[in-house]
Amino acid sequence: MKLRLLSLRAVAALLSIATAALGLLLVLADPLPLQALRHQGFDQYQRWQPRTYEAAPVRIVDIDEASLAKLGQWPWSRDKLATLVTQLGAQGAAAIGFDVVFAEPDRTSPRRASADWALSPEQARSIAALPDNDETFAKAIAQHNVVLGFALRSDTRAATAPPALPNARYRTVWLGEPSPQALHTFASAVPALPVLDAAASGSGALTFVPDTDGVVRRVPLLMALGQTPVPGLSTELLRVAQGEHNLVVRRAEGDAPALAQLRIGQASIPTNAQGELWLHYTEARPERYLPAWKVLAGNADPALLEGHIVLVGSSAQGLLDLRFNPLGRVMPGVEAHAQAMEQVLTQHYLNRPSWAVAAEALAVVLGCVALVWVGVFVPSLWAAATALALVAGALWGGWLAFSNQRLLLDSFTPALTWALAFVLASLCRHFWSERQQRWVKEAFSRYVSPNRVEHLMKNPGQLELGGKRQDCSFIFTDLAGFTSLMEAIDPAQAVSLLNRYLEEMISIAFRHQGTLDRIVGDALAIMFSAPVVQPDHAQRAMDCALEMHAFATAYAREVQGQGIAFGLTRFGVHSGEVIVGNFGGGALFDYRALGDPVNTAARLESVNKHLGTLICASETTLSACTGVRARPVGELVLMGKTQALQVHEPLPDPPPEDYAPIELYQAAYGALRDGDARARECFEQLQALYPGDPLVALYGARLAQNEPGVRIVLSAK
Repeated sequence: MKLRLLSLRAVAALLSIATAALGLLLVLADPLPLQALRHQGFDQYQRWQPRTYEAAPVRIVDIDEASLAKLGQWPWSRDKLATLVTQLGAQGAAAIGFDVVFAEPDRTSPRRASADWALSPEQARSIAALPDNDETFAKAIAQHNVVLGFALRSDTRAATAPPALPNARYRTVWLGEPSPQALHTFASAVPALPVLDAAASGSGALTFVPDTDGVVRRVPLLMALGQTPVPGLSTELLRVAQGEHNLVVRRAEGDAPALAQLRIGQASIPTNAQGELWLHYTEARPERYLPAWKVLAGNADPALLEGHIVLVGSSAQGLLDLRFNPLGRVMPGVEAHAQAMEQVLTQHYLNRPSWAVAAEALAVVLGCVALVWVGVFVPSLWAAATALALVAGALWGGWLAFSNQRLLLDSFTPALTWALAFVLASLCRHFWSERQQRWVKEAFSRYVSPNRVEHLMKNPGQLELGGKRQDCSFIFTDLAGFTSLMEAIDPAQAVSLLNRYLEEMISIAFRHQGTLDRIVGDALAIMFSAPVVQPDHAQRAMDCALEMHAFATAYAREVQGQGIAFGLTRFGVHSGEVIVGNFGGGALFDYRALGDPVNTAARLESVNKHLGTLICASETTLSACTGVRARPVGELVLMGKTQALQVHEPLPDPPPEDYAPIELYQAAYGALRDGDARARECFEQLQALYPGDPLVALYGARLAQNEPGVRIVLSAK
């Protein structure tokens, strides 16, 4: 058992190393399924505790369905947008940002609209003298703090640098080694028209990097066009609104290129390694929006715009600028920029710290090791409770970190790997327990009958004191002369001969599903139909006795051939109702049968000594059997009994050579039983022909002493 325990410890050690390594690999590799699990968990946190809306100087001028209905379909003419900018500037907007890319000239400008018309020279000159819409829009932009948007693309088409770069409206200042490679990198850009860009105070990228499920959880504050950092729309608006020039980027500690913070004027913004801001969404708030038609109509409350950063975007479904957010709702894409700036201005941040992955990896490793050892060595109920507590604690800890500290810590990956480690440990323990059960069963079966072990394992509730009435059959055996043999030969040799004899005899009993009741020296007691009921228990007992007799006879001859006086085996077989169960006390069980049939079977074994036979079976057993050749022994009144028992001698196939033919014996026995005077003559003739037949000799001797009949009263066991 000590070796087995050591082996189990080795298995636990290997399993803990394997699960810890697997968990660590999952944390470091961060496959898409784990990312999805983590993101869904973070989304659930936000659904449980969305950000409380605080009025911040950020407003969205919404090109909504009502505005389109009142002012016409999109795109609107640039002179109308110029009016919008002028109105917003007049209302005191601190900065105006367009969530729109003005990459093409306005098709409604007079010169472009009239290009295909048949005009006279005078008409052409008149139209050419009209102001161009893009120029009108550019003049309005130049008079106010306006940030235009541009799109970043991953392919190399339209590989034009964003206009902000040549005009150098901002400067990127790195604290630490510059690490543009840490940013989301794009190969090309789609900028605004040069005339518009030249007039703007800044240009910001409109590009989001949503997760694989399409949910916008982060807003990139910086991205890279090639190796050049470019700001996002939110970043540029915050810079322009503060009148700043520098974007100060602090690199995270460590060798790997990663960002930790972006400072824009007075705002210090924690970022993830890719320069993104985690969004903590509020519920939908209508006061965040102001319809564009109201601004153009001059009906907007100036208090809603004065000193505000204003974003111009669209919630109209037809313009297809709709995104999914973690709260499970669809929102205009411009709202992600607005909520990002709200968080900056209210200093409300979600932070996934740089040490999070290391802490999660450590938790995974320690938890896997701990739960493997708990799963293998702690009792099952306590182990399950411990695992459940640890997993629940990890999940609860992740929620508390979010709720109280606004930290995004991945408790889902540790919980998943811990659960996996515990399941694997439990399976290991289960298989090991099964292996040990098999070992115990095999070992125990060497002391107790296999069918009894099997029955107890399937019915542990029956391992209790008490018994029940049951019809059973019994075989008692005894090896003649073994005590004398022990004195005559070397004891070690005698024990070796006995062990081989008992092993085969018991194996025969087990093959017939017999239960070993006990071994007393060289004697065996076998019972059938206990503990498992066997309707054919009498047949099993008889077949078993005959097979054991055949082996015992052959074995005795083999050993006798070596010059050792190994005796023959006597058998007694009987059936009847007994009490079967566990007897003894709380400290020790003794499973056995009690009742007269047990004693009778034992007496039938011993009566062979007086009869000269080797097998005696009762009429009760024989009548329940088929295919058994047997001859009657007589009506025996066993010692201590008053009632006679009809007994038979089952015969092997073929019968012993010195036995009288069964037909002749039965004829003589019938005459004796019936009181026929010819019985004596019949037995004398049989005795003369078959002097080695024990029953013929028995009845011949009884008749010679004038003891007629087949009833034999025994005065000894």
